[in-house]
Amino acid sequence: MATAEATKPQPSTTATKLTKRQRIVLLVLLVAQFMLAVDFSILNVALPAIGAGLGFPLGELQWIGTAFALSAAGFTLLFGRVADLFGRRRLFLAGLAVLGVSSLVGGLATGPGVLIAARVAQGLATAAVTPAGLALLTTSFPEGPLRERALGLNGALMSAGFTAGAVLGGVLTDLLSWRWAFFVNVPVALGVLLAAPGVIRESRPDVRPKLDLPGALSVTLGLLALVYGLTRAGLAGWADPLALGALALGAVLLLVFGAVERRAAAPLVPLSVLRRRSVVWGNLAGLIAFLTETSLVFLLTLYLQEVLDFSALAAGLSFGVLGLGTVLGGATAARLIAATGTRATLVTGGLVQAAATAALLLLLGQGHSSLGLLLVATFVGGVGNMFVIVGFMVTATSGLPDREQGLATGLATMTQQIGITMGTPVMSAIVAARAGAHPSAPAVLDGVALAVLVNAALVLVGVLATGFLRRRTDS
Repeated sequence: MATAEATKPQPSTTATKLTKRQRIVLLVLLVAQFMLAVDFSILNVALPAIGAGLGFPLGELQWIGTAFALSAAGFTLLFGRVADLFGRRRLFLAGLAVLGVSSLVGGLATGPGVLIAARVAQGLATAAVTPAGLALLTTSFPEGPLRERALGLNGALMSAGFTAGAVLGGVLTDLLSWRWAFFVNVPVALGVLLAAPGVIRESRPDVRPKLDLPGALSVTLGLLALVYGLTRAGLAGWADPLALGALALGAVLLLVFGAVERRAAAPLVPLSVLRRRSVVWGNLAGLIAFLTETSLVFLLTLYLQEVLDFSALAAGLSFGVLGLGTVLGGATAARLIAATGTRATLVTGGLVQAAATAALLLLLGQGHSSLGLLLVATFVGGVGNMFVIVGFMVTATSGLPDREQGLATGLATMTQQIGITMGTPVMSAIVAARAGAHPSAPAVLDGVALAVLVNAALVLVGVLATGFLRRRTDS
């Protein structure tokens, strides 16, 4: 019953206004999370320029993104638990330092090897800073209205950062150089490093259990194999033997991880946490939310560039409308949760997102006549998607003691990373299967329309699953 009650609106005697110190803490953590979100997408537009500048073969350009995704997703659960055991502020600051240095190295790179190494280090820094920063946020604000408000702003800025990264990458590459897509992180990381120690208190348990090394090894290798398999499938197709082999290996290693955790004296992920329905259905909703919205950006990029013949910069700027929708959704999600509860917020957000995505099917065409309405639909979909993401974060971190917040945010970050990684390969495969090997603009349009339909259907699956699991929780 505790889990069920935690998701319903309750009368609260806790504070509802941020103190001056809490505002400063929130500002520092939000700046860091926004920078990390920008880093996810800032290089996408710059890839051709990087390839030309450093002599990357065309077929190897994908490793610039894959190297980052592998380390960011593969190590996030491990670092989330490490933050619980050895200090969240300590890991947060160490990760920011690595991010600043690796960004500087990436911007100064003179060859592909150095650049890939820098991207790996950036991914590791992201795997450390994201769950540690979220855990510092959840432990700095008591469960209830203040935490929901903080998570709403965090979610809004993360999604806005993902969109801003695409725009900023195009602007910096066109006006300056692709190297500034790396350099831009350095002053921001330095500023947060200087400000954070004075305003953020250390957060860690009094007694430190041993780190579960067998569990850490099996889950990290399993996630690495899973993410590699997903990215490989996006490039070579879902019938590719290497992709299927990596996915199978990842599944086996994650099963091994589950067996290890059942026997471990101090498990990396206590099974009691995984048995919480709030953790399960919250992360399921989050997985679908990140998978569908990030892959929709990919689909609309294809549509704008391949069908409407937009430039990369013009396509990136078009997503500013989506960014505004996510900011509005994040800013208002806490109020919706307070008024209706997390379940209603998740369902409402999912239905709004599904309706807006389905509306795109009526607006996609080879002319520009419906472009204005299409942008309105992406704005509305961004609002709904952010309701789901904030509801997911509140649900996935509620009802857990402070000593397990790093684990909870590590799980949530892992869900986010896998959702982002899965979305593009899945939708790319659908477009490719429908459009053929050498697609014309009408064929691309046909493939994008089918993928958008699947995208909307997946959002509805998330809504139905959330409702089913919630009823089971209440019972």
